[in-house]
Amino acid sequence: LSIFKVDNLTNSHSPVEVFWLPHLFPCGLSLVVGKPFCKSVSPPPFQKTFSPHPADATVTIILFSHHGFPKQSFPMSSSHRFLFVPITFLLVVFCVLHSSASHAAEPWKLATFSAEVTIPLGHRCMGILPTKSKSVADPLFVKGWVWLGSEKPIVLAAVDWCEIRNGAYDQWRDALAKAVGTTRQRVLVCSLHQHDAPVTDSDAAQLLAAAGLKGELYDEDFHQQVLNRVAQAAKESLPLARPITHIGMGQAKVEQVASNRRVVHPDGKVSFERGSRSGGDPFHREAPDGEIDPYLKTLSFWHQDQPVAALHAYAVHPMSYYGRGEVTADFVGMARQRRQKDDLTVHQMYVSGCSGDVTAGKYNDGSPPLRPALADRLYQAMLAAWKTTRRVPLEKISFRSTELSLDFSLSPSLSEAALKSRLNDAELPTEKRVLAAMGLASLQRVQAGKAIDFPCLDFGPAQLVLFPGESFVGYQLHAQRMRPDSFVVSLGYGECWPGYIPTESAFADQFRDVWLWVPPGSEAKIHAALQKVLKAE
Repeated sequence: LSIFKVDNLTNSHSPVEVFWLPHLFPCGLSLVVGKPFCKSVSPPPFQKTFSPHPADATVTIILFSHHGFPKQSFPMSSSHRFLFVPITFLLVVFCVLHSSASHAAEPWKLATFSAEVTIPLGHRCMGILPTKSKSVADPLFVKGWVWLGSEKPIVLAAVDWCEIRNGAYDQWRDALAKAVGTTRQRVLVCSLHQHDAPVTDSDAAQLLAAAGLKGELYDEDFHQQVLNRVAQAAKESLPLARPITHIGMGQAKVEQVASNRRVVHPDGKVSFERGSRSGGDPFHREAPDGEIDPYLKTLSFWHQDQPVAALHAYAVHPMSYYGRGEVTADFVGMARQRRQKDDLTVHQMYVSGCSGDVTAGKYNDGSPPLRPALADRLYQAMLAAWKTTRRVPLEKISFRSTELSLDFSLSPSLSEAALKSRLNDAELPTEKRVLAAMGLASLQRVQAGKAIDFPCLDFGPAQLVLFPGESFVGYQLHAQRMRPDSFVVSLGYGECWPGYIPTESAFADQFRDVWLWVPPGSEAKIHAALQKVLKAE
């Protein structure tokens, strides 16, 4: 019987090697990192190399032998052999109890990662914009973290892209899951939804290739390179994971950024025409903000009194101006970068909330000077939220997820026959054919019965919920009303195939758009999913 305990295996960059050293231990194995710790021993007859699970901070190996002590391997007197058994038994009890206590007290650890995902020049933006990328105003990034604990890792990746849909969304989650040793369901990926950035959809790309439009939606080789780069960044972050003892919650109002698309005209007519650059029109500039969530929420994670990471969430379309071929993370990326420079030791992330119907249109006319102005307003809210942060001990992390099955639109223009007809019509502009491929890919996914994962990460006093597509802000506000006792952070733009997901009231007000692929009735399904994942324990 031999017992060996090794601490901090995750900090080693070498594999763990197990050697049988019969001259040192009675019928057992010793556990060392890297090379054998005793050079005087001849090459061992048994060797096994393996890598420990990244969540294992302590490993205790207990090996039992049914064959007694091998002759000449443990020279001792008979009386010593008689004493060895009870002493070893006590050692077993001590090590098992100590190991159990160590695991019980083992803190959650957080690994953070970042990678650049800027598209090349000549690449299409927003899937259907006619002007392809001509220059790069500022780089695009993915920012993420990995939670490590007693269960499989949990990943969140926030990407400076417009949308990730269908098969491409599966590819992102599978690549990250493989990199950190977890399952697809425990990987949360969201886009920030900047429009001067790509839309990726591998199923639509295949349809376009069959129609003679290969590469028109996005560069698939570049996409694979990005997946490899991001997965490697996530994997390399694991040995650097830091223990997390506290969670922080803070929020602040964002002044003069968000306004709802919905406006009521003097004649009582309702429209959703206030877009991201509508501030130059006096009517849209003077109309009320409408339904928005005015608060930026900041969820932070700490090791004692030292901040490790901060996640900022705000519900607004993240565009000032776009469509000119200038790749950019826009004003939300500028605010995040400025906040990062405040303290390089704290990993800063930003995510867009449920903002399908929320833009900067009331306060933005699309002129270049307003981009840094909007960035400053968002940045000031980040600072204010940080000042109001309340820290509490992190006592638990629970992960819950349910399947969400949304129907596909019943509009005649989105029937399978109509979509195929437009896709294969060489007389149509390429952008309309791309849009048809995206719709057809989503229809086929629904027909195949592939549901959307609807996850929630529960930290006790705070919950993080990932919504699909361009969910309207009403869903985010509903989630908060469901848990008035808690700090609910909503992320939008997860699986993006549905496009806009209006509330029932928006459908009643005749909301229509070419980026809408779901019918009325979606609200009830999302509310039911929220009830399952957001429930108080």
